[in-house]
Amino acid sequence: MKGNGCIKCGSRDAGQKDVAMTGTGLSKMFDIQNNQFTVVYCKNCGYSEFYNKNASAGSNILDFFFGG
Repeated sequence: MKGNGCIKCGSRDAGQKDVAMTGTGLSKMFDIQNNQFTVVYCKNCGYSEFYNKNASAGSNILDFFFGG
């Protein structure tokens, strides 16, 4: 990874998880989780960033998190 580490604490120990969330209106009412994100988080301090899974396909999301 190219960046300088977590922007909050400088740690280079990160993890990632895929999550789905509801939107607003009918999707919220019927609990339709059609918004998909990848969460990258610092394992040291817990700082997290959400990345739209569709927009970031094919990119190394950890490089974005570390500013690479």
